[in-house]
Amino acid sequence: MAKIAYILLCHKDPAGIIAQAQRLTSAGDFVSIHFDARARRADYDRIRAELAANPSVTFAGKRLKCGWGEWSLVDASLQAVRAAVDAFPRATHFYMLSGDCMPVKSAEYAHDFLDREDVDYIESFDFFTSDWIKTGIKAERLVYRHWFNERTRKWLFYTSLGLQQRFGLERRIPEDLSIQIGSQWWCLRRRTVEWILDFCRQRPDVMRFFRTTWIPDETFFQTLVRHLVPQDEIRARTLTFLMFSDYGMPVNFYNDQYDLLISQDYLFARKISSDALDLKERLGRLYNTEGARFTISNEGRSLYRFLSGRGRVGRRFAPRFWEAEASLGRERMLLIVTCKKWHVAKRLVEQIRRVTGMSAVDYLFNEASTPLPDLGGIQSTIEKRTRHHRALVRMLFDYWSTDRLLLCIDPGSIELIQDFYSDKSVVRLLEIECLFSDDYLLGHARRVGLASDSSPPDVLERLLPTIRYDVKFESDRIRDADFENFHRFRQSATVEENAGVLSAFLGISSDQAREIAETHYLFVD
Repeated sequence: MAKIAYILLCHKDPAGIIAQAQRLTSAGDFVSIHFDARARRADYDRIRAELAANPSVTFAGKRLKCGWGEWSLVDASLQAVRAAVDAFPRATHFYMLSGDCMPVKSAEYAHDFLDREDVDYIESFDFFTSDWIKTGIKAERLVYRHWFNERTRKWLFYTSLGLQQRFGLERRIPEDLSIQIGSQWWCLRRRTVEWILDFCRQRPDVMRFFRTTWIPDETFFQTLVRHLVPQDEIRARTLTFLMFSDYGMPVNFYNDQYDLLISQDYLFARKISSDALDLKERLGRLYNTEGARFTISNEGRSLYRFLSGRGRVGRRFAPRFWEAEASLGRERMLLIVTCKKWHVAKRLVEQIRRVTGMSAVDYLFNEASTPLPDLGGIQSTIEKRTRHHRALVRMLFDYWSTDRLLLCIDPGSIELIQDFYSDKSVVRLLEIECLFSDDYLLGHARRVGLASDSSPPDVLERLLPTIRYDVKFESDRIRDADFENFHRFRQSATVEENAGVLSAFLGISSDQAREIAETHYLFVD
């Protein structure tokens, strides 16, 4: 039966590394760890101390400082491979893993899978003719020498490259090698690994060549396996499920993707998000499960291409949260009260709350101090409330567990009212028509900063008609919009007339409507 020596390259999360090693070895396999020398020494000491008693764990003979795209990653892999070959003579396969990898099958399944065929699993495609490289330089990775890291020393990297191009300093690729490219996450048989280590000792020219190539972890093992192993003993695929975006960035997996991952035709997956704690726990338990059966659908990559493709034409994976909550709900009723005199609307709403028990909120889109429950921050500013107004109102429906909600909106915010009317829910609108004295309008001008206590009388006299016209204009716009279910509650109307309006607007009994309409101080300024 297959016995796997896992080559674990890692640089963080000592607790996760310890758990991973214990999990893998508890199923009868082995682990060889290289922990990046750039990481904290205390973390490395903790890993060694907690795994010291585990005979199925060994460590690379030398810790190296690794950098993405550098030879150091290959060198670290070779260090861990040599340690595993020496420490675990019973290992039949060597499987490259990172600290972000997790099993998506049981150990029992993995052993049976490797026993089916006597082959190596490694992506290896022709470097020059395949389209494996999606972005960035291609041939330049090989034919020029790279001494600097593109990510950390960008200017030196591109200056060095530019000078070599300018002076024609291309180098020859070793003639007996056909350069291959593919994922660094491979699974190789013991014989293949031993051949590679022998080749490294016998061919210093090839080692010198790869030491100054760019991103050699995608070409070194891939090329050597094709050079040393018969083609019919190679499966040009990885056993680790991973995906990249169109921009060459790795796709992360999260808690809700457990079922997708275990249905893929792979043994491990990366990258598992560091925040996906539930996913890690479930996958960790899975590895030591016996008798588990897996239905392989293998739709992961095609599903990702389909969903990301929807985004290319303006259709996303799923609606944003404010779009998913864009409709208030067909079965819900939104009751809007609009009035320029905010204190009048607030008094009426307060009476409606008292008499009917209906959930209601005041000028939430116009007044920052309007009391609101904590809804995760969306309620924190008027700007946020207005930007995501439907989501906010739906959350209020949910918060109060109701299908009827009343709120106040200033008549100047007619676009907001129109947007609510375009919703699938039932919307009713009540305009409170008030009488405006000159004194009130002047007080309003002072409150909104159009005038001050020291404004000359002639200025106020010229200002009054404009303010009065603005109030009338807002009211006319609402009436001209021809809203359905539109009602008018007027200061000049009788109690009976207003009670009838309230009964129709709120859907309440005549007695309740009369009790509200009889409130004697509603229109007091």
